[in-house]
Amino acid sequence: MPLSDNELIERILSHERHLYGDLIRRYERKAMTLAMRMLRNREDAEEAVQDAFMRAYNGLSRFARNSTFGTWFYRILYNGCCTKLRSRGVELETSEFNEEHYDPAERFPDAPSLEEELEVRDMIGIVRNIIDSLPQKYSIALTLFYLEECSHDRISEITGLPLGTVKVHLFRGRAILLRRVAEKLRLEAAAQ
Repeated sequence: MPLSDNELIERILSHERHLYGDLIRRYERKAMTLAMRMLRNREDAEEAVQDAFMRAYNGLSRFARNSTFGTWFYRILYNGCCTKLRSRGVELETSEFNEEHYDPAERFPDAPSLEEELEVRDMIGIVRNIIDSLPQKYSIALTLFYLEECSHDRISEITGLPLGTVKVHLFRGRAILLRRVAEKLRLEAAAQ
């Protein structure tokens, strides 16, 4: 039976440093997905992931374990990606959520139900491509929620955004995603 993250960390801190490779293997694919969504450049994403793993390794003795290793590690990666983006002159939106301007009943009336659209054989590829094209704040939230299977709270911890802002980004990102998937499928159907 594989060791838990905390068991691996204990053993790594007890001078079994080679076990850090096990933690890397557990998180490298998802880390690369997040870095690519944020940086949109493979070379920069690989560099950010490597840097995040090095920072996590160097800070492992300071990992307080009041969150999971994954949340802590993704926070390191997210911050590293934000730093790279700022060096390019790109700022991610980190504004506070303002409940006065958010209506949870807001809907997009012409969006079809996903059940009607799921018959398309390349849905996963279509969705991933569309997520890549979304504004970063939505792309990051959707990637963490759907592809990394993070909870709202965990996304908030990783990104440092208020929980309400995370929920808004997910809500609006889903709405845009749904509209674009529907448009793409309509275009493909019309072309046949």
